[in-house]
Amino acid sequence: MAMFFQSWEGVFRVFLCAVVGYVGLIATLRISGKRSLSKMNAYDFVVTVALGSTLANVTLTKDIALLEGITAFLTLCAVQYLTSWLVYKSPRFDRFITAQPSLLMYRGVFMFHVMKRTRVTKSEVLAAMRTRGVEWDRTEAVVLETDGSLSVLPKSETMPSPLLSPVEPPACDEKMHQAGAGSDRSAVSGVAAGHSLHHA
Repeated sequence: MAMFFQSWEGVFRVFLCAVVGYVGLIATLRISGKRSLSKMNAYDFVVTVALGSTLANVTLTKDIALLEGITAFLTLCAVQYLTSWLVYKSPRFDRFITAQPSLLMYRGVFMFHVMKRTRVTKSEVLAAMRTRGVEWDRTEAVVLETDGSLSVLPKSETMPSPLLSPVEPPACDEKMHQAGAGSDRSAVSGVAAGHSLHHA
């Protein structure tokens, strides 16, 4: 019976902590801004998960006081605010803490060396194209973003697309998907050149 019910006092405590903790978390997020719940980078995702875990611990753990939980909310959001401010102000800090998007496929050519390093399969790339509803011959590129999602870019009139300027430049791979990839190799070199101009 103790597995299902121990005391009404415990039930009331969980109810009160859940309500007050929830209100405290919402207030903290309103103060810190929309960025606190974004998942644009790894540190954003960590804070999002940590906030949910903290709320759960405050609600169910008797050893953690409500004020301690709210202090944890404020501290996590403050650390994220400081991190995002440093990323915005310092390109060097941005490169240190933020992963770079990776080019997985460009104009029909799979970057198998990048896919192996990022542990993304060919079927996952094709699934992303199907999900976005973009045909193979109309796909400019497939990019693994810093948050782990796959972006599918339709073909662009410019070569390479300006959207690819911050993407990690690919190297020519001997295991390219298409046998006649000679012309595509020069296109891939254009992406690398555009990347160099972007960071010059």
